[in-house]
Amino acid sequence: MATTLDLNNIITQMETGKQDSVLRALQTYNKEMNLCFTFSREEEQDREHLGELVIDFLKLELQPSCQLACLETVRILSRDKHCQGPFISHSAMSTLAHYAGLVVTSAAEDVLQGPVDGEGEEGEERENGSLEVANKPSPPSENLDLEVNAEALKSICNILLHSETGQVVAADLHLITGVAERLKQRHIPSWNHEVCFYILRLTFLLTALRVDIRAQLAQQLHGVTLLGNYLEDTLNLCWIDTLETARAGSEGIPPKELPPLTRQQIELAMEVLKILFNITFDSMRRKVDEEEAADYRHLGAILRHCLLSCADGEELNDEFHGHTVNLLGNLPVPCLDVLVMPKVQQCSTESQGINMDAADMLLEFMERKINQGHKLKETLLPSLNLLTESARIHRETRKFLRSKVLPPLREVRNRPEVGSSLRNKLVRLMTHIDTDVKDCAAEFLFVLCKENVSRFIKYTGYGNAAGLLAARGLLRVGKDLGNYSDDEESETEEYKEAKANINPITGVVEDEKPDPMEGMTEEEKEYEAMKLVQMFDRLSRTNMIQPMQLGMDGTMREMTLEDLHNQTHSPVIRSEEPANTDDADEDN
Repeated sequence: MATTLDLNNIITQMETGKQDSVLRALQTYNKEMNLCFTFSREEEQDREHLGELVIDFLKLELQPSCQLACLETVRILSRDKHCQGPFISHSAMSTLAHYAGLVVTSAAEDVLQGPVDGEGEEGEERENGSLEVANKPSPPSENLDLEVNAEALKSICNILLHSETGQVVAADLHLITGVAERLKQRHIPSWNHEVCFYILRLTFLLTALRVDIRAQLAQQLHGVTLLGNYLEDTLNLCWIDTLETARAGSEGIPPKELPPLTRQQIELAMEVLKILFNITFDSMRRKVDEEEAADYRHLGAILRHCLLSCADGEELNDEFHGHTVNLLGNLPVPCLDVLVMPKVQQCSTESQGINMDAADMLLEFMERKINQGHKLKETLLPSLNLLTESARIHRETRKFLRSKVLPPLREVRNRPEVGSSLRNKLVRLMTHIDTDVKDCAAEFLFVLCKENVSRFIKYTGYGNAAGLLAARGLLRVGKDLGNYSDDEESETEEYKEAKANINPITGVVEDEKPDPMEGMTEEEKEYEAMKLVQMFDRLSRTNMIQPMQLGMDGTMREMTLEDLHNQTHSPVIRSEEPANTDDADEDN
């Protein structure tokens, strides 16, 4: 972005050291450059020099207005990823951290806690990165102006975003420890929304960019409990039972009937959800102890409230629920039982005496994402995986979801992938171009079918089901997986009547088609069959295709020319559907 400002003049004013002159010069620069996010390379050295002067100036005793002007300038300059040099030293970062109200520590503690004499001197770095002893700049007042506080936080966020060295320095200064202390002070009434938001945004960046900081917050600083409490306070929740929440002052009102949360509440809550996602990312992949499980259940109860709450505006509401679902997917699977623990209320969605409000909301959210059809891997899979795991471990949840997704079959003349029902939409996803989307959709339906191959084919058709069955070695119908109850017959009359005429490949009753070999002699049939074999052989030899055959173990193996010849005299698919195994009223 071109500018009419004379940087040299501003630098000259800075070098005078007079607060009034500096204030006027920086206010002019900040006003002109406030909306500037692209910078010319020609003035790069001048901007770096200005940044050095401003950082040095911040180490003096300044009036709040001058502090604010200096930090606004740092915020603007730190947007330039090529000019991070003045801000990524330990001394500069610790100065900004003090203005942000963060207590920092490092191995070179004398740099940060030395006597205040020699104002304006900056700690220098050796070439190997270690710190020389230097005098500490005068710290800002404990009662920092909130605007000063916010500008310093924004500046640090910019530095972390653009500089890997800045991230290393932040880790060395244990910045996350100071941030955690600020998060514990969430009850301070004088904090405004902007300060709270950027403390959380800084926490998010630290945990997103540094694995070591992520682990430190999660384990040493008890991040799940700390941030769970922060989320609880942000949403103004109280506990009406051990693992059931309500909005304070509205204990008798279900979350779905409460007024929408404010935009500020949603913005803070989403930042907390993103941080929690970062620090719980591996919780599903490891065994958690009883204490951790209790923390996750406590968090899960809060997330259930988030799921059933709404924001002011459809787009914001969708984003809020998206972050909630993402985090729920990180919780250890056994802890998901908190979603169905609350008592059934008058307006609750109920199944077999169990509160299914959360499951119903997840199902609605999943279908909405399918309908939107945008970035399905990022937007759909979290809810799809969460529903799959919930159905796998919780009998009542599976029965409820199955009643919604796979109701008893009545329409047998339309292909499973044709139509507007949720089953139709999910079956269409089973042939999606994205392998992850395809596999997750198939897995969800397979679990709802209690991993019964015959039932799975009944609802999806063998052609749609073949991908999952081949991957699991289940292409030979009749081999089932999973620990589920025995089945009992519960087919509809419509399905019973049409069952014998259903094409197992497509899953529908098809009109009879004329036999293409009608009127041909046996010699002509054999000739056509051998022509087909030779065509497959030619394509195989040129590596255009690789013919495969179903082995006795249910997996695919390479076909030879002899196999192709033999296959022309035997059917490819044999029906091995066992009797009385299609549906059940009883699950476990």
